[in-house]
Amino acid sequence: MPQHGPSTPRFTTPPDAAAIAVLAERAFAGIPEALRRHVANVSIVVEELAGDELVEEMELDSAWDLAGLYQGTPLGARSVLDVARLPDRIVLYRQAILFEWIELGEDLGRLVRNVLIHEIAHHFGFSDADIEALEQGP
Repeated sequence: MPQHGPSTPRFTTPPDAAAIAVLAERAFAGIPEALRRHVANVSIVVEELAGDELVEEMELDSAWDLAGLYQGTPLGARSVLDVARLPDRIVLYRQAILFEWIELGEDLGRLVRNVLIHEIAHHFGFSDADIEALEQGP
């Protein structure tokens, strides 16, 4: 049975991109300031679903396998000698998140937070393997 926290609205229809963005903003606001200030210049956007070209580039089976994506240069890989680059951004894919929400029955706010935190970890230079190891604990 789905869990509904006090700050997460109960949805009776699939939330639109604006509702997912609000959940992401709430999740971002809950990140400790010491970390949040290092992510302040990263934009967070909500798109419907990853495109075919990205799915192929990432060698995924399906766009449904990608709930979020960090696009940018991780902090540890930056140099003062870098040429100008596009701003970093985190993309949350609404339809993939909703699919996971339905499949897992998890609180949508918690799910959006988990995807956001995962992508923020990439901003700090963590690989998927690093993140999985941290999630598993010692």
